[in-house]
Amino acid sequence: MQKLHFPTYAFRYKTKENKRWVFDDIRKKFVLLTPEEWVRQNAVRYLMTEKKYPQSLVNVEKQIRLGDMTKRYDLVIFNPDGSLFLLGECKATSVPLTQAVFDQLARYNQALNAEFLWITNGLRHLCFQVDKVAEKYILIPEIPEYIR
Repeated sequence: MQKLHFPTYAFRYKTKENKRWVFDDIRKKFVLLTPEEWVRQNAVRYLMTEKKYPQSLVNVEKQIRLGDMTKRYDLVIFNPDGSLFLLGECKATSVPLTQAVFDQLARYNQALNAEFLWITNGLRHLCFQVDKVAEKYILIPEIPEYIR
């Protein structure tokens, strides 16, 4: 897989029916290793290793309701009280981080109400703090570290 702008992490792999699978520590199972999954696995490992978020507060690939539609978020980090701290969207390295990608995440956040939004394609990462009072998104240099 392509080298990303994350530190290098060790993953568990297996090959089945000529397809490569990676073990997902959050879902506790092997998942098909697609370009987007490669970015997601590295993003999750980055959040837990470099930013110190406990694995118990991280979740990936869950369905949410947006009006009449069912969508699936890529990753979230919860606060210890169960409220949403960060909503993340992972894209394959071939997908540029455009306004449309941000808009997708902002729509998801209307239902989820996270404090921070993060989009990454593994090569570029953008983090935004949600200002709920002013109803705007503030670009910040990086994801805050976990504070106990």
